[in-house]
Amino acid sequence: MAGKFESRLADLGVTLPEAPAPAANYVPFVIAGDLVFVSGQISKDGDGNMITGKLGDDMDVAAGQAAAKVCAINLISQLKAACGGDLDRLVRVVKLGAFVNCTQDFTDQPAVVNGASDFIGEVFGDIGTHARAAVGAPSLPLGVAVEIEGIFQIS
Repeated sequence: MAGKFESRLADLGVTLPEAPAPAANYVPFVIAGDLVFVSGQISKDGDGNMITGKLGDDMDVAAGQAAAKVCAINLISQLKAACGGDLDRLVRVVKLGAFVNCTQDFTDQPAVVNGASDFIGEVFGDIGTHARAAVGAPSLPLGVAVEIEGIFQIS
């Protein structure tokens, strides 16, 4: 039987993909005490399609927000794996660190990352409120639009 957070994802029409495998020499997450540190998740959807582009050039804020939401879905997939398949072990979303592929004069990184933060809030409610950083970058791996890492407290 699905837990409350998996049920909420279903209500939102979201099916979690399998947790993506690391693309280089790192692990997808580390558990330290009751904290889970999830490595940066890129804007690659469940079908393997990369959401690429540069905000302020060939992408607008709405497209960036959609890419950030995909990153959040991938973060939740990794969190589920870290929790042995039981998302209801989540106690709190602690922090998201986000990187936005953008032009030098683009300054709406926070608006882009709201695509992830808003989705996290929709799924997890009050325990989904989190600290955050939203940083612009001149490029990201594989040309993706957004990459987001997360820290989560679990039971």
